[in-house]
Amino acid sequence: MNETYVTVTGNVATKVDHWTSPSGLPVARFRLASTVRRFDRQSRRWADASTSFYTVWAWRGLAGHLASSVARGEPVIVRGQLRVVEDERDGRRYLSAELLATTVGHDLTRGTSAFVRTPRANPESTRGPAPAWPPVAAAGPPPFGAPGDGAGTPGSDPVPEEAVPGGELLPGALAEDGVPGQRGAS
Repeated sequence: MNETYVTVTGNVATKVDHWTSPSGLPVARFRLASTVRRFDRQSRRWADASTSFYTVWAWRGLAGHLASSVARGEPVIVRGQLRVVEDERDGRRYLSAELLATTVGHDLTRGTSAFVRTPRANPESTRGPAPAWPPVAAAGPPPFGAPGDGAGTPGSDPVPEEAVPGGELLPGALAEDGVPGQRGAS
């Protein structure tokens, strides 16, 4: 199977819809607008070019976090699996792009955000097989897959300092002061 993962920056174009599927999994969905900007040398100004729209789907823990953290109009960065969906309505063929989100965050180049860690009540409850499709009747094409919220995937949980021998950083990592070297070195 060929899976294409992409990172898209843009603005949340709709309210985040949040519900629980019949199998008991939290699901969230919103539309993302990503506008290309180009520098016009004649006017010496940045100008908007084309805008692409994506339907972003999230499952499990990420779905709940989206519903409580992201609102319409906010700038975000979405990383996930890209899927192009074909649909036919009234004899016309339509294509749409969907992102099955693995990570969503505010775009901090355009504002600030305050992070609050939420403890997991039972980490094992977020793992398990993907549910059968379709989970609910929804307008438009159904989402695809039902991955976890990142539990057990590389990079999903921070590595405690004591797990790194001598507190050394990996090559290319930055210390707390933003300079490559030893963690906490001055």
